[in-house]
Amino acid sequence: MSTIEATGVSFALTDEQKALRELARAFAEKEIRPKEREYDEQMRHPADVIAKAHELGLMNLHVPEEYGGPGLSVFDGMLVGEELYWGCSGIGTSISANGLGSGPVIGFGSDEQKRKWLSPLVEEPILASFGLSEPGAGSDVASLKTTAVREGDEYVLNGSKTFITNAGYAAWATIFAKTDPRGGAKGMSCFVVPMDTPGVTIESHLDKMGQRSTDTSAFALQDVRVPADNLIGAEGDGFKIAMATLDATRPGTAIGAVGVAQAAFEHAKAYAVERVTFDVPIAMHQGVNFMIADMATEIEASRLLCWQAAWMLDEGYGRKATLYSSFAKRFAADTAMKVTTDAVQVFGGYGYIKEYPVEKLMRDAKLFQIYEGTSQIQRLVIAKELFLPKG
Repeated sequence: MSTIEATGVSFALTDEQKALRELARAFAEKEIRPKEREYDEQMRHPADVIAKAHELGLMNLHVPEEYGGPGLSVFDGMLVGEELYWGCSGIGTSISANGLGSGPVIGFGSDEQKRKWLSPLVEEPILASFGLSEPGAGSDVASLKTTAVREGDEYVLNGSKTFITNAGYAAWATIFAKTDPRGGAKGMSCFVVPMDTPGVTIESHLDKMGQRSTDTSAFALQDVRVPADNLIGAEGDGFKIAMATLDATRPGTAIGAVGVAQAAFEHAKAYAVERVTFDVPIAMHQGVNFMIADMATEIEASRLLCWQAAWMLDEGYGRKATLYSSFAKRFAADTAMKVTTDAVQVFGGYGYIKEYPVEKLMRDAKLFQIYEGTSQIQRLVIAKELFLPKG
């Protein structure tokens, strides 16, 4: 028996996983890429592509089977996510964001809540959002100002949220609010809020630099009443729920960065072979081929970190999985920014023109260093996990 077999380590995908990845790649090639430029320019919500992805089973991947979903592992989600984002990270985000929005319900909801909120996601292409960020509380989650006050059998929510993916088109959102405004992180709770509830108002669809085909909105909550049954977990569990959800979804965001980097690499490599200067393809110039060699190396390293973090989550490694999720998010996000910037450089002046694909990829890549925990926040998480004693 080989050492690899003895330790159970393998990088081979099963036939089912290969088929899943091929399905996602074919979908990205046929349904996403032909529309990426138009939808980016128009800042258009890709409702038609979402509907097709839903029909093929490329959404709501982690909804358990007992609630109608495929119940795929975090690792399997990596295979789908990379291909969708390879097609277009804006459209890919629109498709995959249900994983974040429904994450608190999947991880912490009661059986009744899961049946009420998750099953409809599988039955039709409706969207769910994750309402955590606020104008004054992004990375500093514990400083959020939205409140939820218990009144009989209801909670009344007041506050505002911003940078919320798909909020303008979502059926419901998991909203984080303070049930104890003086309790800091321990005073935060989580609620499911239907977006058509009176008092929920979309204030603006944010005009972004990149990933423009995914809706990112700001909305207000003014005297929004929801049943007490919409509380996920117990009062005070909100911070724990938010952090656990982000730990679980962070590798999915990281693999999106890998998909964008892979697309940029492929474009740069092809152009380097075609473009001739000084009587040879620029791929023959060391200044270019070293750059492309670094792209390939860093993409592969990013992908493997994502796979490892996903595997650790699936195997229940707890805080070690938290560490590796941050490894993956930090490294893959920074790699995507570097690779797409270098791809623009390989294209030269043409890379700066919208007619060529790498300009959009560079704009799209920047967001990976910002959302779901900035690259700086990932470093803080990593340092905390490395230096603080484990309780």
